[in-house]
Amino acid sequence: MPTNTPRRGGYTVPGMDEAQAAGLTAVLQERLTALTDLHLTLKHVHWNVVGPHFIAVHEMLDPQVEDVRAMTDEIAERIATLGGSPVGTIGAMVSQRSWEDYSLGRAVTTEHLGALDVVYQGVIADQREAIEKAGEVDPVSEDMLIGQAAKLELFHWFVRAHLESSSGQLATAGETSEQGAADAAAAAER
Repeated sequence: MPTNTPRRGGYTVPGMDEAQAAGLTAVLQERLTALTDLHLTLKHVHWNVVGPHFIAVHEMLDPQVEDVRAMTDEIAERIATLGGSPVGTIGAMVSQRSWEDYSLGRAVTTEHLGALDVVYQGVIADQREAIEKAGEVDPVSEDMLIGQAAKLELFHWFVRAHLESSSGQLATAGETSEQGAADAAAAAER
């Protein structure tokens, strides 16, 4: 039965000791879980978004879904390269995560985009923490995470561009919950 942390294979990359590899694979497993959840959340939004801007948001999300899914594969392969065994089963991932499922079902585009603003904020903040931890022991993993962060930040900007007024005000400013951000985004559109 899979555990919440990757098993170790008794080896790692040259120049890294087992303790460093174990710590790093735990960090990478956290990112694997978070980005798998983001991939599935984006697909959920893609399937459940409605309203006048449906097609724009529906089509904007497809490349994000594919790129985030590719990030999970890259992380899983890095865990294996470091001698770990990536955990990719839904049950294990759900038991490992510290957040709840995405809270919106069928909703208009502005509500989903408002909620995604909050989701991306959390994912990116955690990605930046992982970059710092990886940078302490492994520039290769750090570089991988930095490249992923750049894409995540770009995708976040795409989402936020829909929520920004011409004066630069963000409809979701100050919101910390998905529902609160969804409500604020919907109110700003009215």
